[in-house]
Amino acid sequence: MLFTTLKYAVFFAIAFLGSWALCLVPGRSRPSDEGPGRAFNAWPRLIFLLVLSYGFYAAWDWRYLPLIFGSSTVDFFLARAVDREKRPTAKRALLLITVALNLGFLGFFKYWNFASENVRLLLALAQGGAPPSVSAFRVLLPPVGISFFTFESMSYVIDVYRGELKPHRSYFRYLLFVSFFPHLVAGPIVRPRDLLPQLERRPVLTREDGGEALFLIAVGLVKKLVLSDQLAQNLVDRVFERPTSFSSLEVLAAVYGYAAQIYCDFSGYTDIAIGSALLLGVRFPKNFDAPYKAEDLADFWRRWHISLSTWLRDYLYIPLGGNRGAGWKTYRNLMLTMLLGGLWHGASWTFVFWGFLHGLGLVVTRAYQRSPFRQPKTDRPWAKAFRVVATFHYVCLAWIFFRARTFADAWQILRQLALGTTFHPNLPPLVLGLLGVALASHYVPEGAYSALRARFTELPAPAQGALLFLVAVVLHEAASTTAVPFVYFQF
Repeated sequence: MLFTTLKYAVFFAIAFLGSWALCLVPGRSRPSDEGPGRAFNAWPRLIFLLVLSYGFYAAWDWRYLPLIFGSSTVDFFLARAVDREKRPTAKRALLLITVALNLGFLGFFKYWNFASENVRLLLALAQGGAPPSVSAFRVLLPPVGISFFTFESMSYVIDVYRGELKPHRSYFRYLLFVSFFPHLVAGPIVRPRDLLPQLERRPVLTREDGGEALFLIAVGLVKKLVLSDQLAQNLVDRVFERPTSFSSLEVLAAVYGYAAQIYCDFSGYTDIAIGSALLLGVRFPKNFDAPYKAEDLADFWRRWHISLSTWLRDYLYIPLGGNRGAGWKTYRNLMLTMLLGGLWHGASWTFVFWGFLHGLGLVVTRAYQRSPFRQPKTDRPWAKAFRVVATFHYVCLAWIFFRARTFADAWQILRQLALGTTFHPNLPPLVLGLLGVALASHYVPEGAYSALRARFTELPAPAQGALLFLVAVVLHEAASTTAVPFVYFQF
């Protein structure tokens, strides 16, 4: 069920009306849940949202419902066992069980085909012949969003093990935390400490929150349908499919186009997810912060997919040792984190190489920042612009391997760029305009964006409705005849 379809609009209308209506059910919850004077019967709304969230997931593929239910259940009770256990060895063993189970599920469904194919190739190299058949079994379609809900559920048990979080007492609230539909299939990766307390409190929807939510949903839909989808269909997909049919300039435009496409696609999805949750009385953390304004790769990862980058930092980079110890160990930890981050994105060596490029960039950045040859960082506009442009082009280089299906496709893109040809009949003004808007949106001052959002929330309801109707008309005219899946669904 795509966020950009009428089907989701109907689904969300049911969720919105039903969840707020059920807040009126009389009853009394535990005082610790709601605070003095705020008691209400939370269970009808809780169960309603849980059933809807499982239904939302079942709309993708109902056969995988036992997986998300089973992994959530196991982690809930393992976290309680971890908290009760006082012996360090037994406590560590319980943690290893939950990590092994979660990564085992993730590895099997997402990486079985990749691993078996590489085993075949290794055996072929060892035997000097044709690749033998290792296994006839193949996973036809990995569960949608398995990387996201696996990371969320696993981080809950890890936080309990570290003593940073007490095990949650409500089994059904925990099931809702993992399956809550706005973040279920493509993030953002919401931490238990951020979402679980909100599910305990009585939800509140102020006029300001409602206006902000509608604004975010409208912006997200424009990013996805007007910018991302149009760039994909009219430029990026065509060039990456047959790069030799296009000039160097057109291929370069497609590389820039993919950078714009994936940003607008994923940040647009995140805007819709945050807006949908906010209309239900739940606030998600920010997930993007104009990443192409970054002045170096470390800055890029503080701005891009923030929920993933902080997860990798807290649950992979720091446990590996972080920046503690000798300098080479820090570089090793950076490289391992990004290699595994690349593999997380997809079962392909092109994704691993994408992670390698980012790991290499982070290592070089850190080494330079700590070298005696480092020049004082200047805030002069030309110097800042140079750093931003250089970082953006390195990120674009890595995006080539992220987007290409194989290394051969990626090398073909690079070879075509090296030709230096400039004819451009396949770059009509509309495509160039969309590309320019998508990239220029990064450089809108944060104050101007916040002011625009605030002005929208202050408008009377009829004026908001008129603007949203105008957006709907634009989306109807711009949307393609077939729904284009979100890029990050594959991860």
